[in-house]
Amino acid sequence: MDAAYVFRVRFRLEPARPFVSLEPASAETTVTLSREAPEPGTDGWLFFRNTLWRGEVADREYGRRLAAEWLGIPERTVESVDFRELRTDAEYFDALKAAVAADLEPFKADDVSDALSKYLGSSVRVTDASDRSH
Repeated sequence: MDAAYVFRVRFRLEPARPFVSLEPASAETTVTLSREAPEPGTDGWLFFRNTLWRGEVADREYGRRLAAEWLGIPERTVESVDFRELRTDAEYFDALKAAVAADLEPFKADDVSDALSKYLGSSVRVTDASDRSH
C-alpha cells in the first residue's frame, strides 16, 4: 500500500543573517511536498478528515503551521498551503474506503463516496506503480 497527501506551499525566503539581503526585498518560491498517508485504521489515518474539507485545507492557520513544521521554516514565512491530491495506489484506496465504511457515523455522510467527497473533494488520484513519481 502506498499513498501520500500532496500540498503546494508558497513561502517567503528570509535571510538568517542581518548582513544578507535579497533582491527583490521579498523572494517567493513554491514547493510541492508529499506527506505519507498513514495506513487506514492506524494512528493518524484520519488526517484527511481532520485537516481537509471539500478538497481544501479547512483551517488556513493550522495548514500554515503544518507546512512550516514539515519544511522546518518559520511559520511567518508560509503564505499559503493548498491541498492538491491524495495520490494513492488501488490497494490503499480500497483499504481507505473499507475503514471509512466500517465507521461511517463520524463522517456524517450517507455512504463512503459521500464521506470521501466531503473531505477530499475530487482530489484523489489512484495510480499504479509506473505512475508514481514521489
